[in-house]
Amino acid sequence: MAQSDTRGHAAAARVFALLFSGVAAIGAFMLFLQFGMADGLDVMDIVRSVLILISTFWLAWGAAQAIMGLMSRAEAPSLPAFTGLSTKTAILVPVYNEDPVAVFARVAAMDASLKATGHSEHFHFAILSDTRKDDIAEQERIWFEHLMDDCDGEGRMFYRRRTSNAGRKAGNIEDFFQRSGAAYDFALILDADSLMAGDTIVEMARRMEAEPRLGLLQTLPKVTRAEARFGRAMQYSASFHSPIFARGLAMMQGETGPFWGHNAIVRSRAFAESCGLPELTGRPPFGGHVMSHDYVEAALLARAGWIVRLDDDLEGSFEEGPENIVDHAKRDRRWCQGNLQHAKIVNAPGLRSWNRFVFIQGILSYISPLFWLGFLISSITAPWFTPPINYFPVPDWPFPVFPSDETWKAIGLAVGIFGLLFLPKLLVAADAILSRRARDFGGAGLVLQSTLVELIFSSITAPILMMFQTRSVLQVIFGADSGWPTNNRGDGSLSLGESWAASWWIVVTGLVVLSATYVLFPGLVPWLLPIALPMIIAPLVICWTSRRSMTSLFRVPVERHPHPVMLTMDRILARWEGERDLTEAEAVAVPA
Repeated sequence: MAQSDTRGHAAAARVFALLFSGVAAIGAFMLFLQFGMADGLDVMDIVRSVLILISTFWLAWGAAQAIMGLMSRAEAPSLPAFTGLSTKTAILVPVYNEDPVAVFARVAAMDASLKATGHSEHFHFAILSDTRKDDIAEQERIWFEHLMDDCDGEGRMFYRRRTSNAGRKAGNIEDFFQRSGAAYDFALILDADSLMAGDTIVEMARRMEAEPRLGLLQTLPKVTRAEARFGRAMQYSASFHSPIFARGLAMMQGETGPFWGHNAIVRSRAFAESCGLPELTGRPPFGGHVMSHDYVEAALLARAGWIVRLDDDLEGSFEEGPENIVDHAKRDRRWCQGNLQHAKIVNAPGLRSWNRFVFIQGILSYISPLFWLGFLISSITAPWFTPPINYFPVPDWPFPVFPSDETWKAIGLAVGIFGLLFLPKLLVAADAILSRRARDFGGAGLVLQSTLVELIFSSITAPILMMFQTRSVLQVIFGADSGWPTNNRGDGSLSLGESWAASWWIVVTGLVVLSATYVLFPGLVPWLLPIALPMIIAPLVICWTSRRSMTSLFRVPVERHPHPVMLTMDRILARWEGERDLTEAEAVAVPA
């Protein structure tokens, strides 16, 4: 597609999304304002109307992405016939206190997959360790030697551990480019839990070679290996809904697309010249090293004139996700701080206007729960600000004048908001059935069941996640630094006691809010129950959703037909785990 066509399509998609979201937000604002004016307009009516406007705009923005994604299909770019690669690519695997057996088994599987393509000589692996624990670092060295022997990796696989993890993951990647980046044309950046097929990796390098202006190419990773109820719901959403939303996002972003920090390939020269990150002024959480570095790096590449593109047609890109709400909230806490940091970057000189908008959008994604919370609080306290109704506003008129009943407008507004939440996913399900994509997810019947259950599931967990997100925002505002906690892998099941310890404050908040509503504004209680009840039973929800799922719901294609690179990893990991168990047993048997 020509450069002007790409920009024209992106501009049209952005205009549509802005108009759709703006019309929905203004409509909600006017509807609620008319509802509030029924008994006399007061300051709290205006406050609540403004909060509804902002919140509705955010909901409509997500719906617009889905609508655009449904209006088109993912297509591979037009490329010349493939005759082989002429470039070198480094595959970067940053690790931080991870299980080296699992991480290196993924590397071995990707190496085997690359060898099967016949182009493995064009790719090297670099294990970039930021591990702070010496015992884990020692295991990394042992298992790296095992990896080298198993894969005959001499000259193709490298390991280094930094003495200081300054800049965290971004600093780890930057250190590689400073030391070794000039030796490679491209670098494929992964996470410790990333897994990619060899033919996908080769295709990404091919697309980079074919477009000299392409600075970064992002894939859409699919979540895999989830077993808990929460993890499987997230996995289903990522496989079933996310490709449609990502397609809409790709249409809007155009040549200034997203970078999610992993499962993406970058042009080494472009990245090294453009993506040096500043240390932000002030102390953490707003100052210090840039935490959500990925969108900043994408913006810096776009500023320098490089194309940043999401190719959502690429398959064979996988990652793992958190298995419970608490682990999700811990990871989200770090993302929250990183996105709010962007308030210091949004006015950086030379950035494209769309990238500035993306920064604002990212900030809004985390502070939007505060708007909903503000709406709830203002609705509960609204009766204090409402003047008494004057049934005889006309002097000397003997008959009372009753305020008009605007209840239908409140109901219409509620239906509209829930429609923005639920309708996009229902449309995705309908499209999947009509296009026969549903067959890969178990058929039309199972897709409908899974989609409806996922909607109920997300409705129950949303108030709990909203509370965790609200706390994260408040912590950042009041100066608490999240640090860089290690991601939990494997079994994520939580006991009821652990769930209570993580969410007792949500229970207390739910009880206080519901009690205050009952005392101050009893008529609002039924409207508040869908939010307050999940908060009150949060420990039960967190515990139950962390347990292993035993149903056929949320089935995804890779479960029915696992990708060959996944099967290869399973075989390697099973063999290595057996060798580790044997080694540990022998160590115990040896007398001290």
